[in-house]
Amino acid sequence: MLTPAFDLSQDPDFLTVAIRVPYARVSEFDVYFEGVDFKFYAKPYFLRLTLPGRIVENGSEQGSYDADKGIFTIRLPKETPGQHFEGLNMLTALLAPRKSRTAKPLVEEIGASEVPEEGVEDDEDEFDWEIEQVPYEEASERALNPQCHYGFGNLRSGVFQRLQDELSDVIDIKDPDFTPATERRRKRLAAELAKFDPDHYLADFFEDEAVEQILKYNPWWTDIYSKMTASLGKSQEQENHAALVSFSEEEKYQLRKFVNKSYLLDKRAHRQVYYSLIDILLAYCYETRVTEGEKNVESAWNIRKLSPTLCWFETWTNVHEVLVSFGRRVLCYPLYRHFKLVMKAHRDTVKILQLGESAVLKCLLDIHKIFQENDPAYILNDLYISDYCVWIQKAKSKKLAALAEALKEVSVTKAQLGLELEELEAAARLVQEEETALKAAHSASRQQTPCSSSEASDSEESDSSTSSEAEDSDSEHEELKDSTSETLTCLQGPFLEESSALLMDDGGLCRNAASLGSDAGQGKPLASSRALGGPGPLIEELGEQLKATVQMTETEGSAAATTAACRPNTTGRRQTTDSDAGPTRPADAKRLTLSGLIHCRELSQIWFYVLN
Repeated sequence: MLTPAFDLSQDPDFLTVAIRVPYARVSEFDVYFEGVDFKFYAKPYFLRLTLPGRIVENGSEQGSYDADKGIFTIRLPKETPGQHFEGLNMLTALLAPRKSRTAKPLVEEIGASEVPEEGVEDDEDEFDWEIEQVPYEEASERALNPQCHYGFGNLRSGVFQRLQDELSDVIDIKDPDFTPATERRRKRLAAELAKFDPDHYLADFFEDEAVEQILKYNPWWTDIYSKMTASLGKSQEQENHAALVSFSEEEKYQLRKFVNKSYLLDKRAHRQVYYSLIDILLAYCYETRVTEGEKNVESAWNIRKLSPTLCWFETWTNVHEVLVSFGRRVLCYPLYRHFKLVMKAHRDTVKILQLGESAVLKCLLDIHKIFQENDPAYILNDLYISDYCVWIQKAKSKKLAALAEALKEVSVTKAQLGLELEELEAAARLVQEEETALKAAHSASRQQTPCSSSEASDSEESDSSTSSEAEDSDSEHEELKDSTSETLTCLQGPFLEESSALLMDDGGLCRNAASLGSDAGQGKPLASSRALGGPGPLIEELGEQLKATVQMTETEGSAAATTAACRPNTTGRRQTTDSDAGPTRPADAKRLTLSGLIHCRELSQIWFYVLN
């Protein structure tokens, strides 16, 4: 028999059951309903439901069949008109047979061999005398210790003894079967302290643009919570809020696949289940907000890493303990490590619990799907999530409401996380203030440059005046050069006439002053003086004249410079010093210096010509 897909809805007077049975024969189907029992059969489909309220057969029931969609729709009258049936979307609980709802323990022997029909053993089977013998060994002290429990309601143990290869990829604890709860907590706290990175935390604290964007995201429960708040403002009954949460066809299919179970939990285990539920929902809310509802390959890692229940098999004693542990792991492991995300996940979890078991079940189904698609994480479905999906369908709404109120009243601070967050932030702010002060001092030093720039403008003005004076001196230099050339021509006359008698070439011919002057004027070299035995009186006289001229020029130039230095500065321009761009001289001192240099240059040319 196949269990068909079905959906239940209600109005004040009727319960509507929609059953999808494609390819079924319409002429061959049976419907039975009485009290809380509902049965439907259409080969090869069979559906049996245990309803949360009583229905009655009074002639107002209706039924229809949509051949195109293959859906039977049956409307059943309520025994008490106006009664609200709770838990119509808890499909796993509705599929459970009525007799399974009992507090008596159900005992099942696993692996027992079936008794043969004849009830007699086969005598032909002989005892194997070659069976392998194992020497007796004393049991270790560790083996004598009872195994530690974990999983939903701490009902499981010994699971990881046969899953050592996949153990490290799923949980952080190394040997859960022989590690007690106190030792798990001690190791978890030490691992979190070793993993905490102050640089990563401070980077997210000061550069929180991405975190602020994540905080603005509205997950799917935000709109439903707003509708519930609006309906509470209109004084409507709280029972109608469960209808605000709807399940997809895939989720309904998964609910039908769950095997109904009965859980015998004592008072301590019952509280442990509720505390662990808060821990798992906190991790789910963080992951949903960070990924903005788009699941990725890291979703399974995020959920199980942020939940100590899933990754350390942690046990809890109060709600505040759960919230502190979640806050520590948010600041140690994921990509975004900000305290605001801890507070936001806290508020989101409160909203989900206030929405009731339907919203909690939808979150658990989403987690179940994420773990089912991740190869090593499917073990956590067997240990926790599948049992939670079945158990929450039978949980009481009052218990979830009380749990939501307890979580809402609890708050956590940075100091309670034990990571010295406030000290780190204070130290980082001091460093930031010092950097700001250094930048301000540097900018102030740059603002002092206008004074130096004004001084530079004055020096530029003085340089411009100096350049204008230099242009005047260049024009005067041209005039002096012309006059000097005339003077040198007059001087060259007697010198050349006096030396014409002494200058002879190798052939014994004499050259006059005119021919010497013409050769010199055309740039031709003069006759060689190697035939002369020594410098001669003309050369000595020229040397004395050159020396006397240079001394006279230097004396006149220094005297003019001294006179200019003693003269007062009437132009108002800044006098430059040796520390700036070197001393500047007045124009008349420059003219004297230039005239002296011209004399020296012309006389040196005459000297060169005479020597050659």
